[in-house]
Order: sequence, then structure tokens, then C-alpha cells
Amino acid sequence: MRCSVSHSKRSFYRPSNAILGKVGRHASEEVTLQLVKSKRMPMLLYGLECFASLKSDVNSVDFSVTRFLMKLIRTSNINIINDCRSNFDYL
Repeated sequence: MRCSVSHSKRSFYRPSNAILGKVGRHASEEVTLQLVKSKRMPMLLYGLECFASLKSDVNSVDFSVTRFLMKLIRTSNINIINDCRSNFDYL
């Protein structure tokens, strides 16, 4: 049995972009990350533990988080993104 993560990714991207649109650059990155972590990450990860996840599914979910961080921090340098992930406990 195979699980599709496309609906979960849509449920993550749309509201995350809405948070960025509402909060914008008025709040700090820490506040925005905490909002997304507490409100949107459960939507992205919901139900994934029920199935044996393929490496491609895990990479797809990880890519979604990485792209969000790239948009928030305004960089495409993966080393900076990985440092931010470890500093903000976004692993």
C-alpha cells in the first residue's frame, strides 16, 4: 500500500504562505517558525507514521520544510538552511 503526501504538502504550503502573508516581516523569524511548527507541521506529518514511508516520501516532506525555510530566510544556501534547522530545532 502506498501513501501520497501531496495533500499533506498542500495543507502545509497554503496556510504557511498565509502566515507569511499576514505576519510578513513584522514578526521575527523565531515567532514565524514557532507558529508554523505548532500549527502547520502537524498537518504535514499527520498520518505518515501509519504507513511504511518510502525514502522518496520522506525526502518530499523534507523538501517542503526546506523550501519554506528558504522563503522565510530569503536564501538558497543549503548550509545556512541546515544551520537554521539545527538552531531552531526544525529537524
